Amino acid sequence: QVQLVESGGGPVQAGGSLRLSCVASGRTASSYAMGWFRQAPGKEREFVAATSCSGVNIYYSDSVKGRFTISRDNAKNTQYLQMNTLKSEDTAVYYCAAKVGCGISRLNAGSGYAYWGQGTQVTVSS
Repeated sequence: QVQLVESGGGPVQAGGSLRLSCVASGRTASSYAMGWFRQAPGKEREFVAATSCSGVNIYYSDSVKGRFTISRDNAKNTQYLQMNTLKSEDTAVYYCAAKVGCGISRLNAGSGYAYWGQGTQVTVSS
């Protein structure tokens, strides 16, 4: 069992930055891939970024590539999402997720993740 707790969300103006954190407990972080997803009001959940167990393999959605950076510190059981040049369309609840195992296929598919955090709201005003 893995528990995930996100933090770092909040209001920000367009063009600004935020850094989300996700602390995992209950299992060694290096044994699962991790990702970030988001869901805006009235929209389906969408993939944002993911990293393999080791952090070597990294994937981004096209909408955030070049602006967001995912990273992880397995010694601290924590993953991060540095979000720069934020846009109003980035407004959403952001969820941290963990996928058991170290395979690198389909890390962009939310259905493959067994554990989810409670979410943290990011609101970008223009």
